Amino acid sequence: MADEVVLLDFYPSMFGMRVRVALAEKGIKYEYREEDLWNKSELLLKMNPVNKQIPVLIHNGKPVCESLIILQYIDEVWKDEAPLLPSDPYQRAQARFWADFIDKKIYAAGKKIQTTKGEEQEAGKKEFIEILKVLEGELGDKPYLLGEKFGFLDIAFITFYSWFHTYETLGNLSIEAECPKLISWAKRCLQKESVSKALADEKKVYEFVLELKKRLGV
Repeated sequence: MADEVVLLDFYPSMFGMRVRVALAEKGIKYEYREEDLWNKSELLLKMNPVNKQIPVLIHNGKPVCESLIILQYIDEVWKDEAPLLPSDPYQRAQARFWADFIDKKIYAAGKKIQTTKGEEQEAGKKEFIEILKVLEGELGDKPYLLGEKFGFLDIAFITFYSWFHTYETLGNLSIEAECPKLISWAKRCLQKESVSKALADEKKVYEFVLELKKRLGV
């Protein structure tokens, strides 16, 4: 029996994009269902009753939630196709550590750039660039974040690239001027079809953020 795979997602979500990249890397066919986050579907509420958030991967009727957990699940279930995590236990631990760092640090600093002004925004910009510089240091002269192969950690981070234009426009900053190696890495990742097709258009992300700010009165 063929696997039934459904992805509950939202187009601009950097977390949903991760799952799209991973599924494309593995060559997994799936049904994509776009969610309206202001009017969540019964299916989403049923499949993720705890957090009520996207992305949710539904595999043969069973839900898996949280993007990094979904990536690991995909890698374990479809282990014969394009491994995402390294085989070495230490390297796997490093991948998980840095992915956790990305989720805890980058999202929060980026949100600060989006939602604040003045001194608070300046502090957010400074924090954001400092975090990117830490990641750039980890990248070093390697083609990808963990070495020679595109994998789990690259997927965890590359989807934020769709949001860089928004951070730069709202924060009046240039990520390329501050972190040229990271932008070179991002362009390298974008040469992969799994990435280029899964990533949301940066202009559409910016339009979404402006709409969101209007809706929230920010």
